[in-house]
Amino acid sequence: MITQIKGLHHVTSMAANAQQNSDFFTKTLGLRRVKKTVNFDAPDVYHLYYGDAAGSPGSVMTYFPFPNMRKGRAGVGEVGETEFAVPKGTLKAWAERLSALGVSGLAQSSSFGENRLRFDGPDGDGFALVEVDGDARTPWEGGDVPAEMGIHGFHGARMRVHDKAASVELMSFMGYEEAGVDGNVTRLIVPGGNGADRIDIEELPSAAVADQGAGSVHHIAFAVEDRAAQLEVRKALLDTGYQVTPVIDRDYFWAIYFRTPGGVLFEVATNEPGFDRDEAPDQLGQGLMLPTQHEHLRSALEARLMPITD
Repeated sequence: MITQIKGLHHVTSMAANAQQNSDFFTKTLGLRRVKKTVNFDAPDVYHLYYGDAAGSPGSVMTYFPFPNMRKGRAGVGEVGETEFAVPKGTLKAWAERLSALGVSGLAQSSSFGENRLRFDGPDGDGFALVEVDGDARTPWEGGDVPAEMGIHGFHGARMRVHDKAASVELMSFMGYEEAGVDGNVTRLIVPGGNGADRIDIEELPSAAVADQGAGSVHHIAFAVEDRAAQLEVRKALLDTGYQVTPVIDRDYFWAIYFRTPGGVLFEVATNEPGFDRDEAPDQLGQGLMLPTQHEHLRSALEARLMPITD
């Protein structure tokens, strides 16, 4: 069994408009944009990162905003909802805030004894705010959302699959323990995790397979401390029969990827070196930071990429 994973590192999705995406996460949700860079494989497309003050693992939502991308179709084989942790007793204020700002899909409910507020992102993305008591993580205080109701980071994520058995088995191998069942949803938690340590598996036997587009989660990443731990995880996955990529340098972390039996793309990412490797902590997310291999394209990319205003 893998013991090096401590919870989520980041979640990466797709969008259709960079400015709309940045406004939603920084102004509506009050997260900090911690990095403005480009897609390694398509450098004429932004890669935007949002999170807490430092972009701590377990807090970072990232996006590839492909201009005018068609919307995705929800279904199985994907992460259907990404959950953020907020302080106990703040959902009423959040519901009022999101409603006043025109956010759609608002619905309050309770799951696994937790109060939650579901809502849609600008491209139909599925999100939920979950009340958590005693979360020691610190929200970003430089945005429009008061610190006393700010987002602390991820709570977890909900995956949709046809049959839960193989996915539950995989999560158990990755160090998660089954913590309960609520209807057709099975919850798994990694003990002693980083706060972003819950995975819910929603079983939908007759649902259609998801068709990815704007509003779809591209992949979900799990956190390990360093490259040594990552190599141990990679070996364990390979020994179990998973097809795992070589280690890839993503500038702010190292990454490996593999596809799950339920169809979801998993990444295992290192906590090192972090988002301040090329920007001062008080300047995160301001300049356009390019991977070394794309630096020679700076003039062309700056002319092509739509400017993002704060």
